[in-house]
Amino acid sequence: MRHFDKATIETLVELEKTRTEFWNLDRASANFLNMLIKISNAKNVLELGTSNGYSGVWLAKALEETGGRLTTVEFWDKRLDVAAENFKTCKVSSLIETRLGSASHILKDLSSSGRVFDFVLIDANKLEYLDYFNLIHPMLISGGIIASDNISSHAEKVKPFLDVILNHPEYQNEMFPSEAGLLISRKLKK
Repeated sequence: MRHFDKATIETLVELEKTRTEFWNLDRASANFLNMLIKISNAKNVLELGTSNGYSGVWLAKALEETGGRLTTVEFWDKRLDVAAENFKTCKVSSLIETRLGSASHILKDLSSSGRVFDFVLIDANKLEYLDYFNLIHPMLISGGIIASDNISSHAEKVKPFLDVILNHPEYQNEMFPSEAGLLISRKLKK
């Protein structure tokens, strides 16, 4: 985090104090995703579960380097308002498109408009992970990455999703040892 500007560091440290309330990623996971975006040179990133914008700031800071954009989806309007303020404070608003509503509905809209992504963070309603995956899969480019949070902490809720993705012939998977369990899945190139 030390490579961020002072306002961003201060904002992220403050947001970490409300991590439990807003269900944020832990710092190690957020930093790891920031690095993954840079390493993969991702340009079209999708986040399901904006919350207060903590992870979105980390993703957008990586996109400053790759020249990409983030589309972030949140169901709760008050959380999206908080996130928008945090994006503004961290000077990443210009890189972010916020979408308010049901992730499944928004994914269908994104798909019908021909959107594609090379990196996706799933951190929304755990019971819907499989539905999200089924909608994301055709929009994810070959070589694209899906990062799915809360795999260990909500194991029962995400089990249907895990049963599919861990056995899917088009995905290479590895668990990042984080507090909540972060699954990294790469769509194999055809």
